[in-house]
Amino acid sequence: MSQMLALVILLLILFIGDLVAVRTKAWVPSMFVCAVLFLLGYWTFFPQDIVALAGVPPVVATMLMYLLITNMGTLLSIQELKNQWKTILIALSGILGIIAILFSIGTFIYDFETVVVAIPPLVGGVVSALIMSEGAKEAGLVSLSVFAIVIYVMQGFAGYPLTSIMLKKEGKRLLTQYRNGQLTIKEPETTAPLEKGKTELKLFKNMPAKYNTDFFKFLRLALVAYLAYLVSAISAPIVSISPFVLCLLFGVIASSIGFLEKQVLQKANGFGFAIMALMLFIFDGLKQATPSMMLEILYPLVGTIVLGVIGMYVFSFIAGKLLKVSKEMAFSVSLTALYGFPADYIITNEVIKSLTEDEKEREVLTSRMLPPMLVGGFITVTIVSVILAGIFVGLL
Repeated sequence: MSQMLALVILLLILFIGDLVAVRTKAWVPSMFVCAVLFLLGYWTFFPQDIVALAGVPPVVATMLMYLLITNMGTLLSIQELKNQWKTILIALSGILGIIAILFSIGTFIYDFETVVVAIPPLVGGVVSALIMSEGAKEAGLVSLSVFAIVIYVMQGFAGYPLTSIMLKKEGKRLLTQYRNGQLTIKEPETTAPLEKGKTELKLFKNMPAKYNTDFFKFLRLALVAYLAYLVSAISAPIVSISPFVLCLLFGVIASSIGFLEKQVLQKANGFGFAIMALMLFIFDGLKQATPSMMLEILYPLVGTIVLGVIGMYVFSFIAGKLLKVSKEMAFSVSLTALYGFPADYIITNEVIKSLTEDEKEREVLTSRMLPPMLVGGFITVTIVSVILAGIFVGLL
């Protein structure tokens, strides 16, 4: 298959995903549609390396992940992170729910090793899945080694539609409040008008605007991402911190001190391409899931995901009640554990666009729904899951 044909096929899949999401008003999220089409493709005529063939090898995806996560940090201010303490507690309670239900009920249905291997990938991303997969392989548990990867790949099938449904309910509730005048409009940091770009760059206030080219924006963004990587590498012998967690934090700091403008990647005209490439890389993980493998581990796969989601719902519901957060928003934040970034960003935006055409209403919804979804995703997938994998791999 030629490079351009591979690219055309993959972009067609992403477009079909968007089309279905728009037509169904985000009841069927694009991520879900794309995942199904990728799976069918790998089971029929896709070359195993179709994503790399199209021009998105892992090294490119990693580079874009650094830039995108740093850019996401510019959406949040330091004050916003402080304001999201409830989100952090809810996200942690959701993870606690998964652990509690799977260790109490799950161990009666499946063996102990299956539950231990299932939990870190279920609450996290590819890093925790790889840690558990390697750990299971070293312990001689070959089928569980595959199980760790497949549960990471497949959990989105539960997460995408559930999140879309919950966010639509939450969005409608917020819109009703806003239209009735019950919702006070805070001018959020996340939706600062783009034309204020010049005043945002406090460190470059004396620099003529004509020098702030796209390449200068990319340079500053890459520099902040590199600093995050550097701090992660230097601190590794003492404490292991994911460079991606630091990218988010450094993005927040860089925009707060005026080194980066908000949504700098959008302003450098690179955001759409970066999201496209990263989505292709995520779906590339589906090549691991062959039909025979899926049949073999279907029972523990479905069971652990269902039990995990139930635990998530119960614990996030209780946490939401105590913290006075709606059950829909609390459950949505917990569900970010099943997919993380960029799916949390994409699904939230899809839902907001489907609920209203009014730009002011979209701004209000974005300010209320996007920050908790982003923070929730980073707490669960990027931080907690890797820590859990490090602990759980020792139990095998």
